[in-house]
Amino acid sequence: MKNIVALVLVLVLLLGGVWVVWQWGFCRFYVGPDEMAIITAKAGDSLPPGQILASKGQKGVQEDVLAEGRHFLNPFLYEHQIMPAIKITAGKVGVVTAKVGAELPEGEFLAAPGQKGIWRQVLGPGKYRLNPVGYAIELVDAISIPIGFDGVITSLSGQQAPDGRFAEANEKGVRQDILQPGLYYINPREFGVNVLEIGVNQVSLLGKQGSAVITKGQIMTQNRAMDELQRNLLQEQQEKRADYLSKSSSIAQGAQRYETAKREKTARKSPMDEVAKDTPAATFVLNQFVEFPSRDGFEISLDMTVEFELLPKNIAWIYKSYGDLPAAVDKIIMPQILSVSRLKGSAYGARDFIVGEGREKFQSDLTEALAKILAERKIIVHSALIRHVNVPMQILDPIQQASIAQEQDLTNKEKQNTARKMAELNTELSLIEQRREQVAQETEKLKAEIQADQEKQVAEIRGETLKLSAEIEKQTAGIRAEKVTKLGRADAEVVRRVEGEKARGFQLKVKAFGEPAAYNLWTFANSLNKDLKVNILHAGPGTLWTDLEKAGLGELGGAAVIQKQ
Repeated sequence: MKNIVALVLVLVLLLGGVWVVWQWGFCRFYVGPDEMAIITAKAGDSLPPGQILASKGQKGVQEDVLAEGRHFLNPFLYEHQIMPAIKITAGKVGVVTAKVGAELPEGEFLAAPGQKGIWRQVLGPGKYRLNPVGYAIELVDAISIPIGFDGVITSLSGQQAPDGRFAEANEKGVRQDILQPGLYYINPREFGVNVLEIGVNQVSLLGKQGSAVITKGQIMTQNRAMDELQRNLLQEQQEKRADYLSKSSSIAQGAQRYETAKREKTARKSPMDEVAKDTPAATFVLNQFVEFPSRDGFEISLDMTVEFELLPKNIAWIYKSYGDLPAAVDKIIMPQILSVSRLKGSAYGARDFIVGEGREKFQSDLTEALAKILAERKIIVHSALIRHVNVPMQILDPIQQASIAQEQDLTNKEKQNTARKMAELNTELSLIEQRREQVAQETEKLKAEIQADQEKQVAEIRGETLKLSAEIEKQTAGIRAEKVTKLGRADAEVVRRVEGEKARGFQLKVKAFGEPAAYNLWTFANSLNKDLKVNILHAGPGTLWTDLEKAGLGELGGAAVIQKQ
C-alpha cells in the first residue's frame, strides 16, 4: 500500500513539473505597458461570410485583444502578435472607422459603437486597444479657436434644416450655437467649423486701386501645442477663403489690379501702401472703389477706411446669411459703402471735399448712414474715415490757392490780434509790476510801524516790571530786617531766662547745703568716678602686713586708701 501511495505521489509531482515547464516555458508571453496582443485562433468554427473578426470558439483573428501583463496560451491552438497600443496625444482626435458590426440605416453615414462605418463618437487623448484588423483610427487635429475668433458650427449629418432656420439636433445645416476661444474635440465628419474674426475689422478703399479688407491678426499664445493647432486651423480657413477669392471674378480682378498698382511708382503714394506691404495673410483685395460725380459735375474718388465690428451673438447669423468674412464684405459691406458714399457724395460740391468743414460733414453723414443701414444686417459700424480725396486738378488748384490765400489772410489777422494782445499783456504786466512795488513799500512801512509799536510796548512793560520788582525787593528787605531783629531779641531773651534760671538753681542748691563749702564738696564728690571705692582702715592688733594684705594694698599701707574697683 505504501508503495502505491509513493508511486502516486511521484507521478503527481512529475506531471506537475511537466505542466509548469509547459506553461512557463512554452505557453507564457508578456505584453508591455504600451502594447497589446492580437490573438489568432488556429482551431474552431469557421467564420460566416463577411465576418472578419472571430468570437470565442471561432477560428481566426479574435476580436478581443490582450492588454498589458502576463498571459498563457497554447501555442498549438493560438498565435499572438505584439503591437503598439494606440496613443492619442493632447490636441489630437481619433476618428474611428469600424470594419465590423451592423450595417448602417439608409441615409446615415455616422455609426454608433456596434455598427459598421465612421463612429460618431471620437477618441480623445489617451491610450486605446482596438483591434487594427477591425478598426481603423485616423488622427486629426482638435479644433482650437484662437482668441479674437469664434467658431461657426455646420452640422454635416441628419436631415436638411428648413430654409431660414438654424439647424437643430439631428439636422444638417448651420447651427446657432458657436464655439468660444478654446480647445474642442470634435468629429470633423460630423461637424464643420469655420472661424470668423470677431471685434473690429477694417475695409480700406484705395481710390481707383481697389479695396483692401484687413482682418485682425492671430493672437499668439504661450502654449506651443495650442499655437500649432490654431495656426493649422487658420491656415485651413485661409485656404477656404482663397478658394472663394479665386471663384469671385470681382475679387480676383481687384487683387490683380491692386498688386499692379502697388508695383507702379506713382508720384503720389497712397497711405495704404505701407499698410498693404505689411498686411497679414488675412488681407484680401476687392475690385471696388468709391467714385462719383460731385454736385457741380466733377469726378471725385475717395481713399477711406471703414471700421466695422462683428459681435459673437451675430456671427452664426452672418455666416448663415452671407458666408465667410470675404463673402460678407463682398455681398453686404462693400455694396453699402459704395452706395451710401455715392448717394451722400453727390450732394456735395467739389469744393466741400477740399475745405475742412464740408469734408468733415460728409464724413459724419457717411458714418451715420452706414451705421444705420448695416445695423439692420447685424454689423456695427464705428467710423468711416476719409483719408484722401482725389479732385481734378483744374478745380483743385484754384480752390487750394484761394484756400491758401484765405488761410493766409486769417493768419495775418490772427498775427495782428496776437500783437495787440501782446501789447495789452505787456501793459498789464507793467501795471502789475508797479502795483507789486507799491504793495512792497506799503508792506515795509507797515512792518516798521508794527515793529516800533512792539518795541515801545516791550520797553513800557519792562520798566513797569522793574518798578514792581524794586518795590517788592524793598518790602522783602524790610521784612527780612524785622525778622532778624525779632530773632535776635528772642535769642537774647532765651539766654537771659535760661541763665537766670540756672543761677537761681545754684542759689537754691547752696541754700540747701547750708554753706558754699558743703556745696563744693558735694559737687566734687558728684564729679568723682562712680567706680571708685573708699575703704577706711583702723590700726589695731595684728601686723601691718596682715592688715595691708586684707586691705588688698600689698606693700602699701596707710590710714585711708581709695581703691579703684
